Amino acid sequence: MNLRRSGRDIHGIVLLDKPAGWSSNQAVQRVRRLLRARKAGHTGSLDPFATGMLPICLGEATKTAAFMLQAGKRYHAVACLGQATDTGDIEGEVLSQQPVPAWQVQHVEAVLSGFTGPIAQVPPMYSALKYQGQPLYKLARQGISVERNARQVVIHRLELKHWQPPLLTFEVQCSKGTYIRTLAEEISGRLGSCGHLRSLRRLEVEPFAEDRMVSIETIEQAVSLGRETRILLPPDAGLAAWPELHLDTAAAERFRHGNPVAGEGIAGMVRVFSASGEILGLGEARPDGMVCPKRVFVYAAERA
Repeated sequence: MNLRRSGRDIHGIVLLDKPAGWSSNQAVQRVRRLLRARKAGHTGSLDPFATGMLPICLGEATKTAAFMLQAGKRYHAVACLGQATDTGDIEGEVLSQQPVPAWQVQHVEAVLSGFTGPIAQVPPMYSALKYQGQPLYKLARQGISVERNARQVVIHRLELKHWQPPLLTFEVQCSKGTYIRTLAEEISGRLGSCGHLRSLRRLEVEPFAEDRMVSIETIEQAVSLGRETRILLPPDAGLAAWPELHLDTAAAERFRHGNPVAGEGIAGMVRVFSASGEILGLGEARPDGMVCPKRVFVYAAERA
């Protein structure tokens, strides 16, 4: 998703600590306006009721967003057992109620351990996935339900933080595409009840650490002091695991114009820099040792 408006060319990534009550799109627009950025987008939405890390790409950093959609995530979640809602979270209407067994902590931990590793999940109707061009949540609001295919996700770690019936607090590290609302419902079912997600906070989006998040208030203060570049990460920060290719002046000019350049020993996707360290764009290595431009950055990026 990209928003193109009048504004200035500012390039980098802001790790917004999204407040509750805002859609991801509202958060992007707010940050874009605060920083007067011409172009902005995010790398994966958060539900309005959820809080936490929302990477927002500005300027030429938007060209890296599609490559960050595969990133793993870490969440802190609270499930409320005993009530199922139509949305799977606190914003929905209660559909059914069931008793909540007073399991011992050891039993709850054993149930959680059964969800680690690859699991199959059916995406919820209240999601942004599309069916015949329509987001599922729009169909759900009309009372329409369509068949969804299960897809495999991976739960790398699932840790019980607190169990005080009916509330179950857990932390989960998972692959992209994991629906924590669905996970909370399935855990509740395995515990002999039903449930919904009461709160959700995204702590990490790989490779970004939790302590790099900034609030809207912090951004506002930085702007008022003229220090907004201090909250910006480099445009390629989300692709730190990719190898780097540094080009001399002549090769850099060829890359800027969309031509392949020599990249001996490089494999796969690569970040391409000038000799001075300016990010030029993203490339892909060919078997013949040449690197083809995949995304060329048009504006000079200021490295934070």
